[in-house]
Amino acid sequence: MLKKLTLILSITLSLALTATSSSSAEEAMKMTIYKTPWCGCCGFWTEAMKQAGYEVEVHDMDDVSEIKKQFGVAEPMQACHTARVGGYTVEGHVPLEAITKLLADKPDIAGISVPGMPMGSLGMGYNPAAQYNVYAYKADSADQSNIFYKAGE
Repeated sequence: MLKKLTLILSITLSLALTATSSSSAEEAMKMTIYKTPWCGCCGFWTEAMKQAGYEVEVHDMDDVSEIKKQFGVAEPMQACHTARVGGYTVEGHVPLEAITKLLADKPDIAGISVPGMPMGSLGMGYNPAAQYNVYAYKADSADQSNIFYKAGE
């Protein structure tokens, strides 16, 4: 009887752990994007996220500045669109590799950002050799000294 109970508890624990990790993986693959409807580069970036397998929910807005404030994106870190994935904010033309790294490493930050609109970045005439920085930041921080990922290297 004790062996049977132990087996049942082991199976139950395994199923619970599997469900938890599946739930976390599914949550990480859901992305909400806030952008203006007339920005073509934001549309290209959004399509790239969909093609990468993210379940994307898009909110087209006339003004995304309030969303940036809500998620603590300081002005020097801002770009044209803002996304949320896995509990993080992804600001601007962040490459897929940096998002993958963010979700795998799970650092204690608010998000990552590619300020402005660097040529060659994802959505801006994508060129994998384009060199630009992806910054990690804490909420409401304008500090651009914490390089999270170097694109094009």
